[in-house]
Amino acid sequence: MKPIQIITPTGHLGTTPLEKASFELGCARNPDFIIADSGSADIGPYPLGADRAASNEVWQRHDIEAMLLAARRLKIPLIIGSASDTGTDRGVEQYLRIVRELAAEHRLGAFELAAIRSELAVPDLIARLEKGQIIQGLNGRADADVALLRRTNTVVAVMGAEPIRDALNAGAEVVIAGRSSDPAIFAAPLLNAGYSAADAFFCGKAMECASFCGEPFMGKETILGRVDDSGVYVTAMHPDQRCTPASVASHAMYERLNPFREYVPGGYLDMSNCRYEQVDEKTTRVTGQTFVADTRTWIKLEGSGKVAERALFILGIRDPYTIANLERAIDWAKGKLTERFGPIGGSYNVFYHVYGRNAVMEEMEPTPAGSPVEVGIVVEVTCDDFERADTICHIAAKNLFYARLPNVKGTAGTAAILSDEVLRARPAYEWTLNHIIEARDPREFFTTRFERIAAR
Repeated sequence: MKPIQIITPTGHLGTTPLEKASFELGCARNPDFIIADSGSADIGPYPLGADRAASNEVWQRHDIEAMLLAARRLKIPLIIGSASDTGTDRGVEQYLRIVRELAAEHRLGAFELAAIRSELAVPDLIARLEKGQIIQGLNGRADADVALLRRTNTVVAVMGAEPIRDALNAGAEVVIAGRSSDPAIFAAPLLNAGYSAADAFFCGKAMECASFCGEPFMGKETILGRVDDSGVYVTAMHPDQRCTPASVASHAMYERLNPFREYVPGGYLDMSNCRYEQVDEKTTRVTGQTFVADTRTWIKLEGSGKVAERALFILGIRDPYTIANLERAIDWAKGKLTERFGPIGGSYNVFYHVYGRNAVMEEMEPTPAGSPVEVGIVVEVTCDDFERADTICHIAAKNLFYARLPNVKGTAGTAAILSDEVLRARPAYEWTLNHIIEARDPREFFTTRFERIAAR
């Protein structure tokens, strides 16, 4: 079979700009495809639930422009998955608009544009449940019920390779896909070329985060993947980076419950017998991967729903006595909130995030700070109504100034404030769906529309 070469310049399009120097080095290697992932669940549930981009459009446009112009210059397909962070219909439409605008601005020649949508309507999923279909929870979650779906704002299905393969086979030269399995966007053209699912999906698993599979660590640098009859080759394009057996293997294993498996619609990639070999200074070859097919097709669903409005107040404490008795001060402040507003955890909630002690890990902190010189506290209040959250948050923070601790004789207060204001934060959202649903066909939940971008 003909060797296939793919370049990817970024592991999450638009979060920060791709590095153009290594991207041009990749383009000079005459790749067959330019592919980039543009989404992640790492950004938390807010962007999906609120249906807003997490990335700035300035940088999204920057990355799309570089890739689109290179793809049209080289006359090769461009594939972008999980459009605008979450892969909702809004994200797909946003990227289609950007592509159209860039095509007009640069007076590009005509090309075929395919848009693949993956957003699902909550009422349709409720109807499926009522007809007896099971939406199965992952990683210990309970199966979805109607109540769970009703508190879900937005749902996307995570597509495998098949919808993208179909778009390419139908002549698409630019593919903008909704929520996608990260390795599937790379596997699609390799499967179309006749390569095994094992090699196709391993290439995608290795390349999905671009230069994260190289060393030393660098972000937003281009990686070249090549697949031929002898295996999968991964090469770093940055002059000072290389892909080694350790760097490629560690990236293949990360973010997995089982470090040797990557699940996609139709089965899973088994990496337990992979062999990693350094073939030149910058390239590692991988062989031994297998693909275990499933007799059923499972499609992952991601869903998010709004929990509450949020208010924040930022303050700092440097008084050693207050720091030593901080839990007593916080408990006193919470007691005053309960007196005025009712039990915490009822119609509102309050959190004191203590930076400098355990704000990141909280009770899971393995090495608690001994005696910090100062701490920063972010007071967070969640409530259905922001005006009430604002009121509670202000008192929740100011209570720390007046906390009644034993042996305190001064009246100067115990805290300093960054700014005497309550900050309106984004609403709180939760992941409601981390589930799978059985599909009759891997294309069942996805729709594709073609558009001819005319020459300018």
